[in-house]
Amino acid sequence: MEINLISDTVTKPSQEMLRYMLDCDVGDDVFKEDPTVNKLEKKVAIMFNMDKALFFPSGTMANQTAIKINTNPGDQLICSKTAHVYNYEGGGVSFNSGVSCKLIDKDRGFFNAQDVLKAINPPDFYHSPRTGLVCVENTTNKGGGACWDMKDLREISDLCRHNHLKYHLDGARIWNASVKKGIDLSLFGELFDTISVCLSKGLGCPVGSLLLCSEEDFNKAIKYRKIFGGGMRQSGYLAACGLFALENNIERLKEDHRKAKEIEEVLKSLYFVKDVEEVETNIIIFEINSDYSSETFINKLQKKGVKLIGMGDGKLRLVTHLNYSDIHHEAFINILSKLTI
Repeated sequence: MEINLISDTVTKPSQEMLRYMLDCDVGDDVFKEDPTVNKLEKKVAIMFNMDKALFFPSGTMANQTAIKINTNPGDQLICSKTAHVYNYEGGGVSFNSGVSCKLIDKDRGFFNAQDVLKAINPPDFYHSPRTGLVCVENTTNKGGGACWDMKDLREISDLCRHNHLKYHLDGARIWNASVKKGIDLSLFGELFDTISVCLSKGLGCPVGSLLLCSEEDFNKAIKYRKIFGGGMRQSGYLAACGLFALENNIERLKEDHRKAKEIEEVLKSLYFVKDVEEVETNIIIFEINSDYSSETFINKLQKKGVKLIGMGDGKLRLVTHLNYSDIHHEAFINILSKLTI
């Protein structure tokens, strides 16, 4: 039995999702004539109480489009040093938008309004790039699936408005944050100019993200999506998976969170584990004691059919997900409890 804990992106569509996919109506979405895509976009826009949503093939493209919308070449954006837009999008911030990043170095990818205020370049000092955008990520990937405090998000939003900055949420795992904290998605829509959300992580879809924005920004977004090569034709087959997931796979994220918490407790009991970051949602990041080898740990688990990855800086990551069943969980807990290196 293979137990794949590399990411929540490794999931495969269920039979029910596949049937929903095959039964949907499709059209040409480049002409906005795919009824299933239109239905998905409208549904997600309503969930976040934002004007519009646009379907994208990937979260990276949605984020890059948001950055393009919210900045001008030569601008600078503010984000955490662990941010996905900075670390894992191929340098697209500079390549696509001609924008640089000012990084905030705080614990687990969080920062507050005072940190942002310190990072804003003086607008009248022409030697510095113009600060144009603040990006936050919720949940934080390299922060171990940690959830932002709404108070901090609101205060940063107020600061952005006061300083004429745009505000983007990379909400790839916003569903996890919403379920964990019991926060209605519309409350995020009140704070941000743009929000990207992913369907192919915790919700179990094979493909797809959406960008939420204003009516005005939607007209820019559809243009940039075209330029980036993201216009798709009968993409309703993919959008149907998203509609199914929104109806069936959000509340069950609690199960992923519970299993992650149980893995955390086992890891804390192991003599060769130096540290485990507090688990809030479905990501477990931990560190092996320097007297032992992370590579040996990974190899031993692989021989027992368990897949995981390193995060750099000596840290390892496990991610629970839709296809990590109770049977998988029981087997993994048993393997982990008895492991020696």
